[in-house]
Amino acid sequence: MTHAPRPENGASQVWTGRASNRMQWVLAAAGAACLALGISLAVEGPDKTSGLVPLVMSVVGCVAVGLLILFGTIAFTHVHVTVDRDAVDVRCGHIGVPRRRIPLGEVSGAQLVPLISPRSWGGWGYRWRPEKGTAVVVRRGPGIIIDLGSGRRFTVTVDDPEGAVSTIRALLLLPPATLDR
Repeated sequence: MTHAPRPENGASQVWTGRASNRMQWVLAAAGAACLALGISLAVEGPDKTSGLVPLVMSVVGCVAVGLLILFGTIAFTHVHVTVDRDAVDVRCGHIGVPRRRIPLGEVSGAQLVPLISPRSWGGWGYRWRPEKGTAVVVRRGPGIIIDLGSGRRFTVTVDDPEGAVSTIRALLLLPPATLDR
């Protein structure tokens, strides 16, 4: 078995981290319930008093809302972040979509953030705010801000953000970061 050579500056070759939000599963269950209601209505068929049009509207509505809630929440139950010599890779959910790959050549720095709140970003998920940049927020807690140059930023909530920041800064040959509280 051969191993890739270690970087000259002593930084670890690859850092991986993730963050998850179990509350999203409650919302996914609500989506599954809407979906089940739509399927149940479709199987039962129209009764003698209501007719076919209201039934079709109910079935389509329940199925559409159920699928939107179900897939919209499952996509953001967790986030997986990988930092290596080539890029910072952020993947959401179980199938890894949405995905953001930031080449390390585009990164100018990284900062540790002690608290990232969904409230300050407008909720969970993949977010954009003109004054803050882009973010993947799956829970309230610590995370990292990746500086992309020219004032652009990418923020992500992740467990062990200290490891991510130190790996990015070491790979960029920057001095270690300090936590601003």
